[in-house]
Amino acid sequence: MEEVDVEPTVTNIPGIRHGKHMGFAWGPGDILVYETHFKPSGNTLSGPGGSFIHKVKKDEDINSPILRKLFNESHHIFVGLQTINDDLPSKSKRPQFVSISRNYRSVIRACMEELQQVAVSTRDTEKGTQYGNQACISCICSLNIYWVSILLAIELIWNLCEVLFIDAAPAGSLLLHLLDWVRLHKADVDEKAKDVLQSDSPAEHHNYWDVVVSYVLQGRLEEARQMLVKQATLQPASRNMYKLMDSLLSKMPFYNPSGTQTLTEFDVKWRNWHEEVDRYLKDNTFASNHHLELICKILVGDEDTLLEQKELLSTWYHFLVTRLLYSHPTVKPTDLHYYAQSCLTMFLDSRSVQEPLDSILLAAFEFDIYLVIKDCSIVLNNWWFVAHLTDLLDHCKLLQSHNLNFGSNMREFLLLEYASGLFTHHSLWQCAVDYFDHCPELGRACLELQIERVPLDTERKALKVLRICEERQMSEQVRSICKIMAMRALRNNRLGSALSWSIRAKDAAFATLISERFLQDYCAKGTFSDLDLIDNLGPAMLLSDRLTFLGKYREFHKLYGEKRFKEAAKLLLSLMTAKIAPRSFWMTLLTDALPLLEQKEVIFSADQTYELMYCLEELTSSLDTATSGGDRPMQEEDVEQTKVELLRLSLARNLAMAIVKEGTMET
Repeated sequence: MEEVDVEPTVTNIPGIRHGKHMGFAWGPGDILVYETHFKPSGNTLSGPGGSFIHKVKKDEDINSPILRKLFNESHHIFVGLQTINDDLPSKSKRPQFVSISRNYRSVIRACMEELQQVAVSTRDTEKGTQYGNQACISCICSLNIYWVSILLAIELIWNLCEVLFIDAAPAGSLLLHLLDWVRLHKADVDEKAKDVLQSDSPAEHHNYWDVVVSYVLQGRLEEARQMLVKQATLQPASRNMYKLMDSLLSKMPFYNPSGTQTLTEFDVKWRNWHEEVDRYLKDNTFASNHHLELICKILVGDEDTLLEQKELLSTWYHFLVTRLLYSHPTVKPTDLHYYAQSCLTMFLDSRSVQEPLDSILLAAFEFDIYLVIKDCSIVLNNWWFVAHLTDLLDHCKLLQSHNLNFGSNMREFLLLEYASGLFTHHSLWQCAVDYFDHCPELGRACLELQIERVPLDTERKALKVLRICEERQMSEQVRSICKIMAMRALRNNRLGSALSWSIRAKDAAFATLISERFLQDYCAKGTFSDLDLIDNLGPAMLLSDRLTFLGKYREFHKLYGEKRFKEAAKLLLSLMTAKIAPRSFWMTLLTDALPLLEQKEVIFSADQTYELMYCLEELTSSLDTATSGGDRPMQEEDVEQTKVELLRLSLARNLAMAIVKEGTMET
């Protein structure tokens, strides 16, 4: 067994007494923890245990309404990704993969912005609250801010992986993508610029030069030039100096991937520009203006000057991109790790501790995909990010050689873990089904196990689960769901629903049981319930003999109601002679024959009457045997005896009429 890379996080459970022995039970999405009666050192009783059972949940974030939007939206993107034709070469599919990656990032950003808005509105609510709810509101606000920071980190990592792995930008284009990456994730300069420009005198605002320098550090030279114009108008004496700086900024070349210029030609042009800036710096052209000299030093890529701007750069990776922009604009992807490591070392002083985010970004710059996924799995508190990123990278054919030792590749393992977490939620479990579907090795087996744990709270939910199982031909799960729902309906005395579920489960034994209940109800009330269901059984009545009898017996009543007496009589007799009807129901059937026997017209022929007489004698003989061995009330015996005598009389009368009629017809 492999050793873990980091120690597992300790979860403190409030209310658990120190030194107590703990018991636990695993669930699909959480653990039940409780104090036991035993000492840790042995099995002797140590007094009463705690009176509480504690529920420890994982993936608690799925309960956030805003984060659920993230899960739902990304599910649609995931399903769309699986439809891309694998037969096409990877290069022709790259634009599609980049587009899908950006869709994922747009969902992350939308979710993050909504969380920020909620955090702001919650903070405003907190200010207006004076009493007990304030602590609760503060907790919600802190949680939203925490998730904003997590999503910021996730988008930062995803965007870098998109640039380096999915888009796989070459030298020249690579720096342009990295600049966009930094600008997107270092947007505070825009807020500062807005404040400066909205002031009465922007050039005299205390943040004016911070904004100009920040623009230069991000390579946003057009914005920097526009800001410098405002300062030049205030200093006519230095106008030439500002004009020269404006010229240097305007002449800085940027590589154009769609243009005709080759990378070598661009490099020559950039070096000429760089030498010109360096010459002005050495000539002390801007020495009389500290701010312009600072900008000039940044343009030549002076490392000491860049490191002095730590506060404006704020991160080592911003320092990396600025350093590459003004020193190595044609950096190759294979050289990135060298510059990344040196910038990290230079930017962080000896007392600073490297954060997990730093390690993940450094692994990305080193093109170590597996280390990125591994570190993200450890640091982040759910599988959403690593599952979707790994799936996308796998489609890009970047993970083909990496298989795990326990049954599936990395992509499938992470998708299974993520989908299993979704299955613990009352609505997100439906999204999880598609993730299992696209795990060819173990997905079906996991789905079969998880689908059985979905609580069937309502019939509507049960039908959803059933449809999913039927579409995937999961016959065992279909039977299980139908049996559960049939038993529940039977307990609630909803016989029609119970019969419908048992037919759907193709459970002959249970269908027989419910049919018996229908017949018992008929004997007690004299009418059938759920006539629509019984009238439309169709071929389903063949599931069991008792269900067949129920359907045919109902058909007899319909024929009788339509005054089709001969057909009704023939059907009634066949139910008894074919032994379809239960023996306990024969007396009811013979009693049903009485109105037919008493008709003016002869309904039963002589042969049919003989068969009815035989059935009656067979029934009375069994009744006599049961009576002699039992203790039935006298009143019940009298009623049964009266019925038998009436039947014998009617049968004898009908037999005589039938013989006369048949003899007359023969004559």
